[in-house]
Amino acid sequence: MEKALQLLHDDMQLVTAQFRKDLDSDVSLIRKVGEYVLASGGKRIRPMLLLLCARMSGYRGNKGVGLGSVVEFIHTATLLHDDVVDSAVLRRGSASANAVWGNEASVLVGDFLFAKSFSIMVRDGNLEILKVLSDATTMMAEGEVLQLISTCDLDLTLERYLDVVRNKTAVLISAACQCGGILGGVSPEQEDALKEAGMELGLAFQLMDDALDYVADESEFGKAKGHDLEEGKMTLPLIEAVRRCTEEERERVGEIIEEEELSQDDLEYVVALIEKYDGIGYTRAKAQEFVASAKERLSVFPMGEEKEALFELADYIVSRRK
Repeated sequence: MEKALQLLHDDMQLVTAQFRKDLDSDVSLIRKVGEYVLASGGKRIRPMLLLLCARMSGYRGNKGVGLGSVVEFIHTATLLHDDVVDSAVLRRGSASANAVWGNEASVLVGDFLFAKSFSIMVRDGNLEILKVLSDATTMMAEGEVLQLISTCDLDLTLERYLDVVRNKTAVLISAACQCGGILGGVSPEQEDALKEAGMELGLAFQLMDDALDYVADESEFGKAKGHDLEEGKMTLPLIEAVRRCTEEERERVGEIIEEEELSQDDLEYVVALIEKYDGIGYTRAKAQEFVASAKERLSVFPMGEEKEALFELADYIVSRRK
């Protein structure tokens, strides 16, 4: 990831400055909540991918900075809404915005960020980019509902789980990569390659997030260990363990995910079950498959420092620990 950070250092500083500028509002609470989420860190993967793809596509203008801010606006809005839906109290190691200001403020500021992002896109005037990002946000909303109706479903299949991830998380990463290509005026074949590669990188990113929920240190990962389980979310490490476990073990997992509160004993039981059936190894292997496929799709672009940085960023996705 170092190569990408070095290559994009100045642009990423401009993206952060643009984000702060776009937060401008007469309502002080909007700026407070937005600044709080921005200051809590985050890897800024989406604007980085957009800028790298734009450069790899030959674009050398300054519109990538504004679009990078827009993509981060959309992502931040979903974080605010997700934390309310998930009753989260931690986000990146700090108290979540809803824990500080309440659910109502988080939802409404998230709504502001969504609305403002489209206002900025319309002002920019690129209808193709507007279509890509508006379609992505529609799919993200569908993904949230898909995840909701999949809660506590022990019969959730790999295919159905990937549908949730594709809609909820991967589609915005895909859109960021595709928008980079649109800025560069690439061929339809290259634009499609960026779109599909971005989708696969997004899938890999979420798979690793789901694995880390069970194994990462809370102080590093920034949220409570086993939070997905507490919310009744069937993610791939557990899906694989349930697919391979005994009927008795399956019944016990069913009881645990239906409970109002997750005890330490319950968490340890599920973590041990996932370890027994190598749910983490299976999830990591799937993520590596998606990254390898994404790299292969990008063969339609010549190798250069931007592509090298993009590949390094892709490798970081499956090697990260937080």
